[in-house]
Amino acid sequence: MSDVSTISPELPAMFDGMKLAAVATVLYIIVRCLNLKSPTAPPDLTYQDTALNRFLLKSCPQLTKEYIPPLLWGKSGHLQTALYGKLGRVSSPHPSGVRKYLPMQDGATATFDLFEPMGDHRTGDDITMVICPGIGNHSEKHYIRTFVDYAQKDGYRCAVLNHLGALPNIELTSPRMFTYGCTWEFASMVGYIKRTYPQTQLIVVGFSLGGNIVCKFLGENTMNQERVLCCVSVCQGYSALRAQETFLQWDQFRRFYNFLMADNMKKIILSHRHSLFAGSSVKKIDADLSRLYTATSLMQIDDNIMRKFHGHSSLKEYYEKESCVHYIHNVKVPLLLVNSADDPLVHDSLLTIPRTLAAKKPNVIFSLTLHGGHLGFFEGAVLFPQPLTWMDKVIVGYANAMCQWEKQKPPCQSAHPSESSCAEKKA
Repeated sequence: MSDVSTISPELPAMFDGMKLAAVATVLYIIVRCLNLKSPTAPPDLTYQDTALNRFLLKSCPQLTKEYIPPLLWGKSGHLQTALYGKLGRVSSPHPSGVRKYLPMQDGATATFDLFEPMGDHRTGDDITMVICPGIGNHSEKHYIRTFVDYAQKDGYRCAVLNHLGALPNIELTSPRMFTYGCTWEFASMVGYIKRTYPQTQLIVVGFSLGGNIVCKFLGENTMNQERVLCCVSVCQGYSALRAQETFLQWDQFRRFYNFLMADNMKKIILSHRHSLFAGSSVKKIDADLSRLYTATSLMQIDDNIMRKFHGHSSLKEYYEKESCVHYIHNVKVPLLLVNSADDPLVHDSLLTIPRTLAAKKPNVIFSLTLHGGHLGFFEGAVLFPQPLTWMDKVIVGYANAMCQWEKQKPPCQSAHPSESSCAEKKA
């Protein structure tokens, strides 16, 4: 008994030590997972020193000031991405628009939502933002609604493409849906805006997959750049061929995100199965659906289903021809490319594309934030984010600066970056 009474007083102290060690371990994991020790900083900018770029950076302070995400979770790219994807935006508004239907030559019907400005633009000009959302997205998504409401209040008309097949209540009218780089529907929407509003000038905006589409659209034909003031692309990957290898890696849980996006694509395809597989033999339908059900990655779905909509002979050909990396160098209008270093979907190796482009071409600014995730970019003090994100403010701020430049520029200055100020030319 004496031995027991001697040992027992030490047991509580030992358990207390284990509890402290456990708490310390949990706190360490939280700090690491939430990336709490990561600093905040202004975006890392790559650009050439031109009169236009200096004006844009001076007039759009969000690009040069420190981006501060919510303290407790905003430095985690995963949480930023998850909040954008699942919870949408804070106090998401419901802008009122009119849905337009555009018949295509192949029998498809493109749809977009048109939102008129809530007041005059600060320059007094008629400006329309033509917006292309991310993969499988449309005008009813929270991040699109928040951005459109903000842009409307600043005097912009907004036209938002609904990706073919993305809206659950709109039936397909041909055996085809949106693909990674098909620009047909976006071109149809832009054509409608130009015809309906002959005096309007365009700001082109693309989110994620939409960024690939708008940059490809502008680079496919120089005529597509007519009446376009500038283009903003946010969180795109630039090359599907290069990205496919990184999407199979578990680094940053990209393989898991790949699986989730593939599952969403399955649901969209299956919701339109009767339209997409109409006219095919029963045997072919069964084979295609069998491969679709067992697919666990976007690449498998792209190879078995998506590439066939446009007759691509292989997945490699599909990714090569639909990626903007082969067209973006033809874009002459001012171009702002925005990515986040902690975006779990876009591997760091892909960012050499916009960085190299901005270093070589005077019309391009590449902005890389430390934090923001994929289409997150939430701002806030400690826990609760603000309704408007850094991304919303940057796009509208850059657009405002571009419109101001066009309004106030001297006759010898142009938005096209190959031309600069008179003084610089004389020098």
